[in-house]
Amino acid sequence: MSSLFGTDGIRGLANEYPMTSEMAMKVGRAVAYFFNRKEKGRPKIIIGKDTRISGYMLEYALVSGICSMGADAYLAGVLPTPGIAYITASDADAGIVISASHNPFYDNGIKIFKRNGFKLSDEKEAEIEKILLSDEISSICRKIRMTGGVYRIDDAGQNYIDFLLSKVPKNFCQGLKIVIDCSNGATYKVAPELFVRLGAEVESLFNNPDGKNINKNCGSENTSELRKIVLGKHADIGLAFDGDGDRLIAVDEDGNIITGDQILAICAKSMKKKDQLKSNTVVSTVMSNMGLDIALNDMGVKHIKAKVGDRYVLESMIHSGAVLGGEDSGHMIFLDHQTTGDGILTALKLIEALKNDSKPLSELVKIMNVFPQVLINVEVKNKPDISSVPKITKAIKAVEKNLDGQGRVLVRYSGTQPLCRVMVEGPTQKITEKYCQEIADTIGRVVQEPL
Repeated sequence: MSSLFGTDGIRGLANEYPMTSEMAMKVGRAVAYFFNRKEKGRPKIIIGKDTRISGYMLEYALVSGICSMGADAYLAGVLPTPGIAYITASDADAGIVISASHNPFYDNGIKIFKRNGFKLSDEKEAEIEKILLSDEISSICRKIRMTGGVYRIDDAGQNYIDFLLSKVPKNFCQGLKIVIDCSNGATYKVAPELFVRLGAEVESLFNNPDGKNINKNCGSENTSELRKIVLGKHADIGLAFDGDGDRLIAVDEDGNIITGDQILAICAKSMKKKDQLKSNTVVSTVMSNMGLDIALNDMGVKHIKAKVGDRYVLESMIHSGAVLGGEDSGHMIFLDHQTTGDGILTALKLIEALKNDSKPLSELVKIMNVFPQVLINVEVKNKPDISSVPKITKAIKAVEKNLDGQGRVLVRYSGTQPLCRVMVEGPTQKITEKYCQEIADTIGRVVQEPL
């Protein structure tokens, strides 16, 4: 894994390394150089963003780098990440999204799509990093006189909406009452418009971004207000997207949270019933709840677990021939329809399952029993190999011995933040919380100080 790129592109505090204007310009140059494979004409690079205030700063820096290498930058404005993937695959050489997904507004990030709409592999990201950190690209740039142009894509949002509309019948949501939490992020325009056009009665929440309120007490990470409104409005379903619109967490008509793993189980059953579950396989990650294992096994569906990160889910899907995969966080990939996680498309697929079974969401979700799961994020200043720290491995083994097959432990570092994630599943909530805290306390004592 390269040093700049994490599990989902480059990410960090805006205006601090590596999320600075200077680095963004270098990324723009490197991307333009890397994707300049045309025999004729200029490379065309799409840029989209979420609603963070720092998005403008990074957007203009990227544009400067792209144009300085003789490539053209096409600005899609605020648009969900999957929308940029779709537009890139339609007519571009590369796509760049400026977003830190579900993180607070003061973070930002850069993720890159190839011309086919797929994210880059670790190897390709490492190549781009090598280019942008080298002195050679500056000397190449100085020789370019035919610099690139900048163009706006005024209909980017409508193009993405039309793409989503093409996946379902007309008036698909007729008769449904839906509450949408747009997280003051990239879905704030396209999601309400889409569901209204599909015939739903729509109540929209958190759709007034101001650059600083993205993901603030809302969205897929915080559904408390959504649950309250779903119950108050007697809605059929609540939909919570994250800041860049590639994740979905749902709420049923009783106000219960429906996680990504539960959505996977529901969609797997629906797709299998309609003979759409190619390879009879679902891909998730090692973070998935044990309940998903059991649910898929009961369905007779093969379950593959990939490393955490949507790119690794995608790699396993392609390798196995699966068309359904995702993460408990709500990042779902429907490979027959989209090249990356798409929160709005996931919502459409979940509603499709609801309509096909003619049952409320609270009934559909009974297909999976969720094991008590506790996740604690421990802030760290360094990330030594966990297996090389005896005190941590001892704490993990002690908990695993006490669980005695009635749960599991997973400890890993975040690929996008200075955190160590401790996840424990167990037979009861109280026991699970206790064991998870024991491991987290150990890590806090051992890892927190600088080496």
